[in-house]
Amino acid sequence: MARTAYFDCFSGISGDMLLGALIDAGLELDALSAELDKLQLSGCSIEAHKVSKQHLACTKFDVIDREEQPLRHLADLTGIVDAAPLDEDVKATANAIFLKIGEAEAKIHDKPLDKVHFHEIGAIDTIVDVVGAVVGLKLLGIERVTCSRLNVGSGTVTFSHGTYPVPAPATAEILKDVPMYTSDSKGELVTPTGAAIISTVAEAFGEMPTMSVDAVGYGAGGRDMETPNALRVYLGESDAGGGDVIRVIETNIDDMNPEIYEYVLEQLMSAGALDAFLTSVSMKKGRPGALLTVLSLPEKEEVLCEIILRETTSIGVRIREERRRKLDRELVEVATEFGPVMVKVSSFRGEVVTRSPEYEDCKRIAHERGVPLKDVYRAAELAAAG
Repeated sequence: MARTAYFDCFSGISGDMLLGALIDAGLELDALSAELDKLQLSGCSIEAHKVSKQHLACTKFDVIDREEQPLRHLADLTGIVDAAPLDEDVKATANAIFLKIGEAEAKIHDKPLDKVHFHEIGAIDTIVDVVGAVVGLKLLGIERVTCSRLNVGSGTVTFSHGTYPVPAPATAEILKDVPMYTSDSKGELVTPTGAAIISTVAEAFGEMPTMSVDAVGYGAGGRDMETPNALRVYLGESDAGGGDVIRVIETNIDDMNPEIYEYVLEQLMSAGALDAFLTSVSMKKGRPGALLTVLSLPEKEEVLCEIILRETTSIGVRIREERRRKLDRELVEVATEFGPVMVKVSSFRGEVVTRSPEYEDCKRIAHERGVPLKDVYRAAELAAAG
C-alpha cells in the first residue's frame, strides 16, 4: 500500500488552495512554518484560518508579506532553495516547479529564461506556495499524488500585460499534456503556480484511484462563486501497484499498403502511446484486414487520433475508457562483465516480481562486444537479482 493524495480540482487549483487543503486534511501549520523558516525569507509569515465557501467549511491559507520585495529571477528563487537546509528531494522538486514556470513565462514573452522575473505571480507567494506544497506532501508522508482533470474556468483574466482568455497564457503553456476543461464559472480558476505544482508532483490525471480514505480537506480560493471555490484533497492508502484510466483507440483497416504499418506504429510510439499493435482480422466479404489498437493516456488521445487519421486509410476510430492496474517500476543500472546495463525492476506491494533488461542496451553491447545477445541478457538478469 502507498500513502496517496488525490486532488479533486472541481473549482481549479492554486498554490494557496493546495496548501489550505493539506492543512484542512491534517498538515500541522507549525510544522510547515518551521520548514519554511529554513528559507530565511524576511518580512513574511504564513497564516491559516477557517472560512465558508457556499456553506462548505474550508481552510484559507495566506502569505503575509510585510516588506517590499526585490525583483527576483529564476536563479534567485533556486538560489534561495539551494541555500536552505531542506531535504534534497524537496529542493529538486521545488526547483523543477520553478523551472517549469520560468520556461512558460520565457516562451510566451519571447525572453531568455534568465531574464524572466516573477513579479506577475508574486515572488514571495510563489516561493512559499511551491516549497510549502512540496514540504507539506512530505510531512504528510505522501508517496503518490494523483489528480482529477483541471477545471480552468472561462472568460478572461486581466493582469499587467493586458486582458487574456482563460486559461492565462502561462497556465496554458504549463498545462500542455494535462487534461483540462472549461466551465460556466467565470474567471481564472487555475493559476500558473497551481498548474506548475500539480503537473510536476502528480503521476496521473483522471479518475480517483481505488483507495481507503482517512482524511478529506478543503482549501479555499480567494473568490466567492455560485459553487464552492475550493480544492478538495483525499488522503489515504492505495495499492502500491497503482491504477489509472487509459484510452483504448481502435480502427479496422483493409485497404492500406502493409509496408506503411511499421511507420505508423513508430509514429504512435514516438508520440507517447503506451502501446500500439496490430491484430489480423477477417472483415466484410471475407477481406483480410488488420485491427490497429493503441493504448493512450487521456492527455495523449488527440495527438494519437490525429496520427491514425492522417497516416492511415482509416476514416474513423473507436475510443473507449478502461482502467488498468500496473506494477511499480523503476530503471536501475547494473554492472555486468560486458558493461553497465539498464534493467526495469517491477514490484508489487514492495516485492520484486520481474527484472527486465532493456533491449536496446543489451543489443548495443552485443554488437560492440561481439557476444550473443542472450548472454548479455542473462548477465544483466543475474546482476539485477544481486
